[in-house]
Amino acid sequence: MQLTFLTGNQGKLKEFQAFLPDIKSLDIDLPEIQEIDAHAIIRAKLKEALQHHKGNFIVEDTSLYIKSLKGLPGPLIKWFLKTIDVEGVYKMAEATGDVSAQAKTVIGLSGKNGKMHFFEGVIEGKIVAPRGSNGFGWDAIFEPAGHDKTFAEMDATEKNQVSMRQIAVQKLQLFIVQEQQ
Repeated sequence: MQLTFLTGNQGKLKEFQAFLPDIKSLDIDLPEIQEIDAHAIIRAKLKEALQHHKGNFIVEDTSLYIKSLKGLPGPLIKWFLKTIDVEGVYKMAEATGDVSAQAKTVIGLSGKNGKMHFFEGVIEGKIVAPRGSNGFGWDAIFEPAGHDKTFAEMDATEKNQVSMRQIAVQKLQLFIVQEQQ
């Protein structure tokens, strides 16, 4: 099955290509509804894509859920970063006294007859003062559980071994293999 990843985020594309080297991409930013439910965001993106393009598409949303903020910013992280940057997100979490967080990637696949499938990867961690210069987005403030480095302090190979995106892509790959049997 030939997949096309719809994204305007080159960082996400690069990480996907580490897992799926043959994936094609369309450099487009689909409209993103403002919603706390990542599945609703993915569903809306896939519906929009299917109105304008044909094929097997994947879209994804990677969110950062801070426990003490009752899951915020979640899928709204992009907007938090645009307004208060990683330092602001860190300060908000630190101010609550509980910096535990969850990083989650949800991949949506437009399958046969327009049916949508979802694949989720989740890892636990904590919010820390910004450290590191690799990666993108909020990588500098997320330290995965069991590690002493933020995503931004890890090289691409190290990050990909522990990332939520890798978990979601593995589930996608397993689904594709099962579909082709």
